Amino acid sequence: MATVINMPRLSDTMEEGVVAKWLVKKGDKISEGDILAEIETDKATMEFESFYEGTLLHVGIEEGETAPVDQLLAIIGEENEDISDLLNGNTTPNAEPVKEEKVEESAPASNQVTTIPDGVEIITMPRLSDTMEEGTVATWLKKVGDTVEEGDILAEIETDKATMEFESFYNGTLLHIGIEEGQTAPVDVLLAIIGPAGTDVSGLKDGVPATATVAKDTAPAKEEKIETTVANSGGSASSGGRIFASPLAKKIAADKGIDLSLVKGTGENGRVVKKDVESFTPSSAAGISTSQPAKETTSAPVAQTFTPAGEESFEEVKNSQMRKAIAKSLSASKFNAPHYYLTIEVNMGNAMASRKKINELPDIKVSFNDMVVKACAMALRKHPQVNTQWTDVATRYAKHISVGVAVAVPDGLVVPVLPFTDHMSLTQIGAKVKDLAGRARNKKLTPQEMSGSTFTVSNLGMFGIQEFTSIINQPNSSILSVGAIVEKPVVKDGQIVVGNTMKVTLACDHRTVDGATGAQFLQTLKQYLENPVTMLA
Repeated sequence: MATVINMPRLSDTMEEGVVAKWLVKKGDKISEGDILAEIETDKATMEFESFYEGTLLHVGIEEGETAPVDQLLAIIGEENEDISDLLNGNTTPNAEPVKEEKVEESAPASNQVTTIPDGVEIITMPRLSDTMEEGTVATWLKKVGDTVEEGDILAEIETDKATMEFESFYNGTLLHIGIEEGQTAPVDVLLAIIGPAGTDVSGLKDGVPATATVAKDTAPAKEEKIETTVANSGGSASSGGRIFASPLAKKIAADKGIDLSLVKGTGENGRVVKKDVESFTPSSAAGISTSQPAKETTSAPVAQTFTPAGEESFEEVKNSQMRKAIAKSLSASKFNAPHYYLTIEVNMGNAMASRKKINELPDIKVSFNDMVVKACAMALRKHPQVNTQWTDVATRYAKHISVGVAVAVPDGLVVPVLPFTDHMSLTQIGAKVKDLAGRARNKKLTPQEMSGSTFTVSNLGMFGIQEFTSIINQPNSSILSVGAIVEKPVVKDGQIVVGNTMKVTLACDHRTVDGATGAQFLQTLKQYLENPVTMLA
């Protein structure tokens, strides 16, 4: 009986191979151990030997051709054997009846799943950004049995980029919750069921895939732990439950040191919103709230004594969706794009003087980072090769310039984008960056505001970092790392004087930006920063 030989996987990273040379030809007698061909992989050219005996009846991939792993390479069998069925793709003719029987058996079950009662709507985990693969339910704003109207906010969902409110598009009663608070599930997994009150949806709960069901067992324990914490904190113990508050309200309360259990919520179902925290004035409860820091201060040293000296211990913190996304995208960038780095030192004396004069104008504030962003946008116009994207088929030249500005947030890093940056003035850039950065820290950016960049700027100068390298924010070809302005001796007109310099490092993808191109870009950038008036021309 004839044997089909497919393109082998000769390395752990091999996805396709090239037949560099056939060492046998059609009609030749093959013995076990004979070398059939030399195959070029992603790492080396290797000899591929036969594990079968017979006659080479067919060659599926000619010399010089490329084919993916597991594509038909050759057929070995008895001389003059009929292999027409194998060539037509029928390698397992006996598998068809089994397949049909299996489908028939599974048909009743699938019909049972897809039978949805009248008026019932299945809501699955939505894809709230173009890169979202899974989401975490941060807060449910409705509970089972509540009446839901179109436009009502059902839940707050944490994506890989922000925490977003998810509203209902249907009217009815919330009959079932598929993903509890704090649980994570992939996109399209059952999130909730809405329909007429009293409708039996038990079949839908069992029939719709729900990967988060394993985590449900731990939900009661988690809720009990939260209730205990609230009661012990000296807050509203009489409520005996979780405090409903928006993410922004929680952040403002934390910044101001306000106990949310003392704030009366005016939002839906008593939910604490931004205006409630901002208008909150401590009264008789002040004694409770002010006593909390003292309690925490005295308990801190006690917490340190739990681990005896010399004993190893760990604490596991669940990765947020944002942290997972950062790990995935930056790992892919670092492993796939051949990075190289170019560093240049810029004299910032004129830039400091110009910024001082600009900021003396009323209602205008410009930062050094705004000047760097503007200079990058103008330099990109002169060096379009840096404003590119790599694909396996072609290099894409972006005709527009949209600079992304890396912003640190509690969970990691986001990159809000300034569309058409080269057409913006310094003051427009400053105002836009301030607005985007503020909303980024409060997780209020939309996915559209974090996509579409053609170049990225990352600035750690405010932390005193003098020089560093960044990982390219793909599909960009480059990213600029900006260090701190440092006062140091410099040579000017043959004399050593006190100067102010700043180091910037350009990380480039060598597939699209060559070293000379990156160096020329930095030279242009330096000219703009050392002579800021040229950016206003």
